[in-house]
Parts: sequence; C-alpha cells; structure tokens
Amino acid sequence: MSTPSIHLSSGPWSPATAGLLTRDHHLTVPLDRSGDGDRWPDGTATLTVYAREITRAEGGAAPVDPTARPPLVFLQGGPGCEAPRPSADAGLGWIGAILEHYRLILVDQRGTGASTPVDRPDAGGDAAGTARLLSHMRADEIVEDCEDLRRGLGIERWSVLGQSFGGFCVTRYLSTHPESLERVLFTGGLPAVGHSIEEVYALTFQAMRARSEEFYARYPGDRARFAALVELAAAGGLTTAAGDAVGPERLRSLGSGLGAGGGIDALHHLLERDPRSWAFRYDLGAMLPFGGRNPLYAVLHESCWADGARTRWAAQRIRPACFEADPTLLTGEHVRSDFFEEDATLRPWREVAELVAQWQWPGLYDPAALRDGGVPGAAAVYVRDVYVPMTTSLETAALIPELRTWVTSEFEHDGSRSSEGGVFRRLQALATGAVLR
Repeated sequence: MSTPSIHLSSGPWSPATAGLLTRDHHLTVPLDRSGDGDRWPDGTATLTVYAREITRAEGGAAPVDPTARPPLVFLQGGPGCEAPRPSADAGLGWIGAILEHYRLILVDQRGTGASTPVDRPDAGGDAAGTARLLSHMRADEIVEDCEDLRRGLGIERWSVLGQSFGGFCVTRYLSTHPESLERVLFTGGLPAVGHSIEEVYALTFQAMRARSEEFYARYPGDRARFAALVELAAAGGLTTAAGDAVGPERLRSLGSGLGAGGGIDALHHLLERDPRSWAFRYDLGAMLPFGGRNPLYAVLHESCWADGARTRWAAQRIRPACFEADPTLLTGEHVRSDFFEEDATLRPWREVAELVAQWQWPGLYDPAALRDGGVPGAAAVYVRDVYVPMTTSLETAALIPELRTWVTSEFEHDGSRSSEGGVFRRLQALATGAVLR
C-alpha cells in the first residue's frame, strides 16, 4: 500500500495584539507510518496536524523577515492535550520569555485541538478501530509529524522544548532524529528510560504518600474531613454538581492537584466546604483530574510510560499496601479502570480504554542514540515532582552527555508556567553556556 503524500498549507503572517505576529500551519500526514495501512472508517489514510507560529514584531511593526529569530517547537504535556492558546491581552508569561529568543511553534499533537481530533470513542468505527487509531497517537508518531513540519517549512534544524509528556517526545526525537535538533530543553519531562511502568508507579506512589502527609501536616484537621468524605463516597452519597457519583478511589485522585503550585491550599479550601453544598460539588467535579474536556488524557495516560510493554492498568495493579490500609492517602496521576464506570465523560470510552490497556506498545527510546546524539540542552528536574520521578529523570539525563541539569525544589511540576518564564530563562542560559550550572 502506497504511503499518502505529505502536504503543508501555511497562512500569511497576521498582526496580533501586543506587537505579535502569528501564522497558521496545517500539515497533512499519514495516519499510520508503520506499514500496516490503518485508515479511518471512511477509508481516509491521512490526518491533519495544526501548528501556530508566533514571533514578536519589531517596534510594534512587522519586521522585514518574521522568521529572523531561530525556531523553537513547544511540545505540551498530556498525552491527549492541545497546545496552549496564548493571549497577549492576558499577559504572555512564560511564552513571552521564549519570544525574547525564538519564534515559537505551538503544535497541537495529533488527535488534539485543531489537529484532526480523536475525541469520540467511535472515531475508529468501533472500540477496536478506535484503539488502533490511538496506537498512532504516541510520541513516535508525534515526532515524525514534527519532522514533516520541519521539512515542509524548509528549516534545517530547530530547537525543541518539552513539558512533561512533551519531554518524553523530545527524548524520542533525540533517539531518532538528533541531526534535526539545534538544542533541547526539558521541564519536568525526562522519561524513565530502561524502567518499567511498574517501577515508575512505585516511585510516584511513594511521592504521593509523602505529599499526602505534607498536606495533612499543614492542615491537620483535613485528615478527619477527608476520611469522612471517603465514608460518604463509599455509601454512595457523594456527587458532583453534574450528578456523577464519586466513589472513594476517584475522590482520592484529588491528590493529583497536589503536584502543582498552590495545589495543597486549593484542596484545603475545597475540604472547608459543606459536601452537600452546590459550591463544593461544583468545585469537586472541576478538580477531579481525569475525564471532562480531554478524555484522551485518561485513556492514553499509562501508554506514555510504556517503552515496549503492555500497561494492564499498572497503577491499579501495583498500588502499595499502605494505600489500601489508609484511605486518606491521596493518589496522583494513577488511572484506574473504575474511573471509566463512574465518570459520565469517560464511561463511553470503557471498552476502548480496556483495549488500550492490553495493547503491546513498541519501544520508544534508544540509549545508544541518546549517548551519541551530541545535541546540547538543559533540563529542569523538580525534586518535589510527584508525576515524573527525580531519580529516573537524573538517570536519563546522564544518558545525554550534552544535557545540563538544573535540580530544583523551588517549583512543582508546573514550574515552567508558574515561574512566569523564570524556568525557561534559566534553561536557556544553561543550554547556551551563559551560565555553567
């Protein structure tokens, strides 16, 4: 079967507020590069990947060449989440820091945002077909999309910044196309190369136990409040404002918010409220981490850790005994199959999620290529990161000789955003040699 042709359609540069210029790119790429020839139910063999390019105008007017600044691609966290939508009126924050040095290319990774979406469980016709579609939504295909975009734009080499899952994609990029990369930057996104998903989750459960105790140490009365909520949830008396029942395990997943700046206080403020009140039930639904606007985050989440293995609901299988004994210990990015029963937005995805959990995923990373790539870069490794373990992050960093690491306890996993550009500026200085450590 012939490979579908690749086509890039780019719009003109358009002025935006606050002295910015933007242009849109729509890239048509093969759905399936594996050779199996998977197609959409209508027989289409391609999908579209959308990217938004942003640069600063000079002095409020268009520069002679909007592409004068070097390009940097941002790959966001997830999986299953689109790129951020910047707003100059709201303040550019960390994006503004990047635009001081680069023109920025924000890619809606395949299946998300303005790219061809996979946002329905029947996108592939049936559950099996949709599971096959999702098998083409991982870091390996995302990197190949970026390569097609780079070639389409006529760029010899570019820099790439990966946040969280985006950093996993950058590590795949280093494994397969280091010659295309000028510089690599990571924020909380170095994958656990050479470790199983079970090993990773053992570390993240350990981190969540410590973070739970930190939470209760700050707010001692919240342990009793949370224990009472667990009992209420077990009795079927806890619901969101939308009417979804919330069981004990989904309630405990509120701990995911403790991995972001301000998360401890946000959870405390929720627990202050009467669980029968509308405000509590509304905020509870908004704070639960899975489902809602981006169901693919739950469906595909474990697959991002699968480097040549099946996941088989790993977080559910290996949860430590201390979490079974103490229901007030909070969980983090630990997806369970029963979430797909309780959450109305995930329920239609139950069969797809089960098939994805049993999928045999190919390997993603090549340690030898990482050692030999010769691409300079820098990585922020967060000591307190409850999603991406520090220990495995540093092991992976050691595989990349030109990568300088900045190990910090100043920020949580969302430090790139919450620092208003401070994390990026530090990494840029490290990667370019402006500072040595």
